[in-house]
Amino acid sequence: MTPKFTNIKGSTFHQELKRRVNNYFVENNKKSTGNFSLYFKAVLLVCSYLFLYVHLVFFNPGGIIALLECFAMGGLTAAIGFNVMHDGSHGSFSNSKLANKLATFSSNMLGASGLMWNNKHNIIHHTYTNIDGVDDDIEIKPMLRMCTSQKKYWIHRFQHIYVWFLYTLLLIVWLFISDYTKYFSKKIGIVPIKKLSAFDHFAFWAAKIGYAIMMIFLPIYMVGFLPWLLGFLALTLFSGFILSVVFQLAHTVEETAFPLPSADTNKVENEWAIHQIETTANFATKNKVISWLVGGLNFQIEHHLFPKISHIHYPEISKIIKQTCQEFNIKYIEYRRMRHAIVSHAAYLRKMGKAN
Repeated sequence: MTPKFTNIKGSTFHQELKRRVNNYFVENNKKSTGNFSLYFKAVLLVCSYLFLYVHLVFFNPGGIIALLECFAMGGLTAAIGFNVMHDGSHGSFSNSKLANKLATFSSNMLGASGLMWNNKHNIIHHTYTNIDGVDDDIEIKPMLRMCTSQKKYWIHRFQHIYVWFLYTLLLIVWLFISDYTKYFSKKIGIVPIKKLSAFDHFAFWAAKIGYAIMMIFLPIYMVGFLPWLLGFLALTLFSGFILSVVFQLAHTVEETAFPLPSADTNKVENEWAIHQIETTANFATKNKVISWLVGGLNFQIEHHLFPKISHIHYPEISKIIKQTCQEFNIKYIEYRRMRHAIVSHAAYLRKMGKAN
């Protein structure tokens, strides 16, 4: 059974936060969804990805150029996921439901099921962030121990060292194992997936078969098995590493919390909004290049509190959220630079490898 959150009597934090953020959009006459800059970026990223695909498969540059282009495709895979698919899946990419669906299903073009992502990320992770046994993002057992409530094995003493290799495997595991495990088991962790419609089943298999044709069979036919294998590994390993690091820096660092529900009531101590802030961290929010590349996911606190607001607005609403947290005496976790968050993540994993 999934846990519940405590309704703290007299707490006005979440209501005040929503009021202030809503006023920002009203007073500035802005829509909370994406704008031209986001749409231009989406077109640029997708067209760049398609250009490289066509060049690699049909023109076969070969050698170091081909390998570099595969690494570039890996970076673009992550960037499309961060900037296009992620906003689309939350309904914040556009006011148009069709545009949001198209953005969401860009994940299918990249090989991952948008349907499974929605259940894993939007429904489970965004509700039960960092709650062991429910949040699938911290279920990397037995190779990694992400919190003290998970069983410790001797190998975890070295997890802060080997974790960086494991992160490169994320996309491969996602493409060929995780999606299918969720599909056939009809659940994510302990949480059942809602009954899939006929169209859902069709969309899942169409995406998987389409990806296999475009990214495996056709490239092998055009360039040969070994060149394809080297290129595919370069693409997926690089992309998996980027995706893993960005997602983990948001929640598994030294200052974030991993609360457990009460054994008696099955309730989490805090209300949902405070829980999101205590389990989430920002990083490198002043770095415009990082913010552009990762689709504002370095503003993870803003995203978790207001997932239906496009990431293009996070820099502005972060000022409101930070100020409100200060007034309500709620700790707002932020790392000034990305490298500081990376060091903290490694230190946290090392601690989990030693702690009882």
